[in-house]
Amino acid sequence: MTVSTGAIDHCSEWAPPAPLARCHGESVLDARFRVEATDFRVEELPAFAPSGAGEHLLLEIEKTGMNTAFVAGLLARWAGVAPMAVSYAGMKDRHAVTRQRFSVHLPKRQAPALDTLSAEGLRVLATDWHARKLQRGALAGNRFVLVLREVNGDRDAIEARLATIQRGGVANYFGEQRFGHDGGNLDAAQSMFAGRRVGREQRSILLSAARSALFNAVLHARVQSGTWDTGVDGDVWMLAGSRSVFGPEPFSAELRERVASHDIHPAGPLWGRGGLRQSEPASARMLAALAGSEAIRDGLERAGLNMEYRALRLVPSNMDWQWLDATTLRLGFELPPGAYATSVLYALGICR
Repeated sequence: MTVSTGAIDHCSEWAPPAPLARCHGESVLDARFRVEATDFRVEELPAFAPSGAGEHLLLEIEKTGMNTAFVAGLLARWAGVAPMAVSYAGMKDRHAVTRQRFSVHLPKRQAPALDTLSAEGLRVLATDWHARKLQRGALAGNRFVLVLREVNGDRDAIEARLATIQRGGVANYFGEQRFGHDGGNLDAAQSMFAGRRVGREQRSILLSAARSALFNAVLHARVQSGTWDTGVDGDVWMLAGSRSVFGPEPFSAELRERVASHDIHPAGPLWGRGGLRQSEPASARMLAALAGSEAIRDGLERAGLNMEYRALRLVPSNMDWQWLDATTLRLGFELPPGAYATSVLYALGICR
């Protein structure tokens, strides 16, 4: 099946700013990243404990060298069920060692023996029964352990930057993987908005890429103005640890204190119908950052998406680091769902 969001007469190519502004200044190091699969480890932090009863088999799986969709397909074939009977909370990288949950709907509570589920790079760590299928986003966050090799830079400057990130967070950019090879998803989205028909699954990917590019452009402008982590009059605010937003409100001393304590973060738009919730001058700054993107914004609205919000600031938790030798640095931190480890690396000077 193919779908279209409808042709837009004034469609023209728009490109996001490149490179995106770094929130803590220029790069403090050069390094090699993902030299080995074990250099990038991700572990889902579960949002709930299994109920111990029900028709859904929960499996905690460690995988290396395979993406989430591939493992979901393996599980469907292993269990003899339709692909839609397999669920997972979030997508995980292929070029990494990752641990995540999957659920398989088995109404008769009969599953093949686990030893028949075999593939190179896959291990089943735990299983249990649960009353409901695993929903997308049903995780508390992700724990990352990253290894940077052949690190070149002043160690004092690197340590200072790491401490700054630990204390104040980073710009919450969407990662490169959101935009496909060489950023091609955004170009494809603009073609779709101009009338090119695409499959339903691809449509969802392209809409997400378009929204993400607009958000990054707004955040880039806020980083340039030094307001990505402080706020301005007319901002909308997001409560830390949730997707709840409030405002706009004048930027008061109370708000300033809540921002400084990381209780709230200024929020930027995930574009859709309904118009910006921000008031002046925050709204004017955001629209200026999106100049020339009218066709993309119209396309997202015609696609039926409603305006949503995402925090401009990302604060890693439980962050630590260790020098394994003179040129090898290991970083560990936890991020909420939907956040990218590459945003932390970008603030150091790696990626993009």
